[in-house]
Amino acid sequence: MVSTAKLKSVDFYRKIPRDLTEASLSGAGLSMVAALSMMFLFGMELNNYLTVTTTTSVVVDKSSDAEFLRIEFNMSFPALSCEFASVDVSDVLGTNRLNITKTVRKHSIDKNLRPTGSEFHSGSTAREIKHDEEDDEEYGEGAVSLNGHSFDRVSHQFPILVVNFFAPWCYWSNRLKPSWEKAANIIRERYDRETDGRILVAKVDCTEEVDLCRRNHIQGYPSIRIFRKGSDLREDHGHHDHESYYGDRDTDSLVKMMEDLIAPIKLESQMITSDNTSTKLATDLKRPAPVTGGCRIEGFVRVKKVPGNLVISARSAAHSFDASQMNMSHVISRFSFGKTITPKVMSDIKRLLPHLGQSHERLNGNSYITNPRDSTENVTIEHFIQVVKTEVMTRSYKLVEEYEYTAHSSLVHSLHIPEAKFHYELSPMQVLITEESKSFSHFITNVCAIIGGVFTVAGILDSILHNTMRMVKKVELGKNF
Repeated sequence: MVSTAKLKSVDFYRKIPRDLTEASLSGAGLSMVAALSMMFLFGMELNNYLTVTTTTSVVVDKSSDAEFLRIEFNMSFPALSCEFASVDVSDVLGTNRLNITKTVRKHSIDKNLRPTGSEFHSGSTAREIKHDEEDDEEYGEGAVSLNGHSFDRVSHQFPILVVNFFAPWCYWSNRLKPSWEKAANIIRERYDRETDGRILVAKVDCTEEVDLCRRNHIQGYPSIRIFRKGSDLREDHGHHDHESYYGDRDTDSLVKMMEDLIAPIKLESQMITSDNTSTKLATDLKRPAPVTGGCRIEGFVRVKKVPGNLVISARSAAHSFDASQMNMSHVISRFSFGKTITPKVMSDIKRLLPHLGQSHERLNGNSYITNPRDSTENVTIEHFIQVVKTEVMTRSYKLVEEYEYTAHSSLVHSLHIPEAKFHYELSPMQVLITEESKSFSHFITNVCAIIGGVFTVAGILDSILHNTMRMVKKVELGKNF
C-alpha cells in the first residue's frame, strides 16, 4: 500500500501552520474588497448567462417555386364606388387576375369613412352583355329626360322609376340607346303613364346633370337604376334606396325586366304588395346599388414570390368611366405581407429584438388624398414596395416568419383611368436571426476564472502593499536595506 507520507507529497495546497501566519488590517480590507468584487462579477456573469442573445445573418431565400406570399390589406376609398371597385393582381411571370372577389370584402362608406350598411356584394361585372344588333332602323324617343328638379318629383310619383344614367361620349351608352328607347316605347304603349301610372322609363345625361349623377353615385356609364316609391324617402335629401340592373341590354331583356317589376303592383291601388320577394328578379341581374360613393376594401390575396402589382381601380366590361372625375384617394388601415402575427408572438419577438417588427406594416395609418376638381385630374397613386423576408429561430423552434418592407409613394398623372397601384418586389436575400444558447460549462468556467483571478490579483496587491509598508517602517527606523 502507498504510505500516507507519499500521498501527502503530491499535495498542491500545502498548509502553513496558523501560528506562522499573521493577520493584518490592510489584508482584511483587501479581502473584503476582493469578496465584493467576486460577488459583483459573479452577478454580471449570471445575468449574461440568463440574457438571450441573437446573431443576425443574411442568406439566400430558399423559398420553393410553389410557395405563395399572402398580402393582407384594409383600405378606404372615399370616392370609389363599391359597384365597380376591382382588386387586380399581376406579376412578371404573366399572371393576371382581375376583379378578385373570393377573398375580398367590400363595404360602402361615406366621405367620413364610416360604413353605411352591410357587406356590398357587387357580383361579376365582367360577363358579356347582350345588345341589339346595330342597324339603321329608326326609333322614337320613348324615355323621359329628367333633370335635378323633375327627378325628385317623378321618383315619388311613380311606384317604379327606371332610369338610364348615360354620357353621350360613352361607347356603351350609345350601344344601349336604341334598345332603351325601343323598350321605353313598348312599355309606354302597354302601361300608359296617364291611365296606368305604375312605371316610368327615363334617362339622365350625366354630362349636363352632373350634380344629380353625383348624388346618385354614378361612376360608370351607362348605369341603369331602379327606384321604388315605397323605399324612397323625400326628406332624405334625395338619397334614395335603389337597385342596379346588370343584365342584358337588348330590347327584349329590358322589356322583360320592366314587366317583372310591374307585375307585383296592383293597378287600382298602385301599391307594392307585401310579398317583397316577388319583386326580385329571378336571376342575379339586379342587385342593390351603393348608397354612398365610397368603398372600404379589405381581405387578402396570394401572389407568387416574384415582382408584381396589386391594383385597385374601377373596372367593368360593359361600362365607361370619366377619367377626369375618378378620384383614387385612399386611407390605408392595414397593408402587410405574410401571415398575421398574433400579439403573443409579437411580444416574444420584442423580447428577442426590440427593433424587429417596426416595418412589418409600414403603410398603416397613411392617407393619400387628391382632389380631381383641382389641378390633380387623372392622378394615379403609386406605392413602390421592397420586401425582405425575416426568420427568427429560437433554440427549440422557428418563432416566426415575417416580412418587413420599405415603401415610397408618388402621384402620377395618367392618360388612362386613375388607379391605386402597389408595386412590390421581394429581395432574393433573407435575414436569419437565431437565438444563441450559452452552455452551463462555459458559465462555470467563467465563474472559476472570476474567483481565481480576483483571488490572485488580491494576493498580489496584498503582497505589494505589505512589502511597501515594511519598507516604510525600515526607513522610519533609519535602518539600511
